[in-house]
Amino acid sequence: MTDLKNLIRVTLALGVLSLLALLFSHLALTDIAHGEADVELEWNVLRVCALVLLLFIGATLFTLRRVLRATSSTAVGGH
Repeated sequence: MTDLKNLIRVTLALGVLSLLALLFSHLALTDIAHGEADVELEWNVLRVCALVLLLFIGATLFTLRRVLRATSSTAVGGH
C-alpha cells in the first residue's frame, strides 16, 4: 500500500508541474506569436513542457490502473 501512496504522490507532483508547464507554454507561445527575433529558447521550453505533460499523462494512467487493481482485489462481494 505504501508503494501505491508513493505513486499517487508522484502523480500529484507531476500534476503541479504540469500546471506550471501550461503556464510556461502559454508564455512561450505568446512570444513566438508576437514575432520575437530569436525564439529558440521558447521552442525548447515547449519541448520540455510537452515532456512534462506526457510524463504526467503516463503516470496518471499507470496510477489509475494500479488503484483499480488494488481496490478490486480488496473488494468483497463486488462492492
